[in-house]
Amino acid sequence: MPVTRWDGKTFKKHPVTGEDVPDEAARMPLERYVNPRKAEWPAADFIVGNPPFIGAGPMRAALGDGWCSAARRLEGRPNRADLVMYWWNKAAELARAGAIRRFGLITTNSLRQTFNRRVIERHLSAKPPLSLRFAIPDHPWVDSADGAAVRIAMTVAEVGIANGRLLTVSDEHDGGEDAMVVELREAAGLLHADLRTGANVAAAVALRANAGLSSPGVKLHGAGFIVTPQQAAELGLGRVAGMERHIRLYRNGRDLTDRPRDAMVIDLHGLTAEEVRQRFPSVYQWTLEHVKPERDQNMRASYRDKWWIFGEPRKDLRPAIAKLPRFIATVETAKHRTFQFLDASILPDNMLIAIAMDNAYVLGVLTANAHIAWALATGGRLGVGNDPRYNKTRCFETFPFPLASPAQQARIADLAEQLDAHRKRQQAAHAELTLTGMYNVLEKLKTGEALNAKDRIIHAHGLVSVLKQLYRRTLIWRCSTPTAGTTSRRSCRR
Repeated sequence: MPVTRWDGKTFKKHPVTGEDVPDEAARMPLERYVNPRKAEWPAADFIVGNPPFIGAGPMRAALGDGWCSAARRLEGRPNRADLVMYWWNKAAELARAGAIRRFGLITTNSLRQTFNRRVIERHLSAKPPLSLRFAIPDHPWVDSADGAAVRIAMTVAEVGIANGRLLTVSDEHDGGEDAMVVELREAAGLLHADLRTGANVAAAVALRANAGLSSPGVKLHGAGFIVTPQQAAELGLGRVAGMERHIRLYRNGRDLTDRPRDAMVIDLHGLTAEEVRQRFPSVYQWTLEHVKPERDQNMRASYRDKWWIFGEPRKDLRPAIAKLPRFIATVETAKHRTFQFLDASILPDNMLIAIAMDNAYVLGVLTANAHIAWALATGGRLGVGNDPRYNKTRCFETFPFPLASPAQQARIADLAEQLDAHRKRQQAAHAELTLTGMYNVLEKLKTGEALNAKDRIIHAHGLVSVLKQLYRRTLIWRCSTPTAGTTSRRSCRR
């Protein structure tokens, strides 16, 4: 009998909930590639190409399980790198082996993100090394076939150590007929894996002082875990002993950048299915009907077998924040990089980066210019909106906190507490006020741009000029770089 799986697109109505659930009868065969071999590339002096843009996540759906498994096994490519990195890696191997003179490829601008960047880093630091001779890290691209707008990167590389040309977009606007008019500025120097010159922040390593403090929030792998307060009460919250530990407040990225929803989440981490059925039968039935049908069709055995538990429950994060009254959180991908305190009763979503610290001094340092600049330099950008992405491995774990005096720490902590309280107080007082709206107006105040009617309302409700003043006091800290042989932390002054 052939091994099959759910086809990933056919649904049916659940007889109890009426929701769309995977139709287990709609199957497709799983393929296994027997004796797979690498494709032979023709001999050439130069390689120029525009390889297919498929992200690491959609690859299996687009190309099939068998192909992905075989290709990853043959190429030794990081599991979470995009498909385009197959071509980049292969061309780099040929260049370093002396089989070609140079190569140039168009890729998505996600080339600079962590798992893609590692492919580049490996070749730049290998023996013999590769050098980037030309790069445009982020450029608009309009596909005339379907009008899709994406962001691309262009790279040219050859073997040896040499400086390169770096072109960055200084201005862009619509040119009509599916075209963009782009202005570029040029710099020269040794190009690093993050497609930058100057300090090689891409080579920064994680600091032991920051280890174990940051983590993405939980990854549900089942929307049925999310419930409203009314549904939570019907399931026994407030009536059944111990239920408060397993139905908790829940926050995702939209909750922080827009306004918090009243969403709650069923969190059964640490319980067996039998324990859930015996102690919380109503919750067991809910997850049986709202979560299990989806998880039954998951390709990963652990997700199928432990269907009542989140796909990624974050076992390391839980003990880190268990005894804290609050923790710091930021949205992984956001237009404005902000940090705020969340109460320890809140469970963060996978799109939030949680930092297990309740010290307002840490909140102040993370909010400061030095860290924001570091996060922008070390993190990637994502999506058509090109929003900065805060990767905890690259942005937080590599960041050296300043060696501030006790008096400086107390002052920074006080300002950070005021900043956090101000934003929350104004949002609580005005139901329509969002964090993104406040920061959009704040940016206009910084640049001197005139406020429109909507901006003026946000300015009044958010007291954005007060926010600007608090930011000015909190953000401006000058940190000196340590000299050779000194501690890795930096001294800090106003």
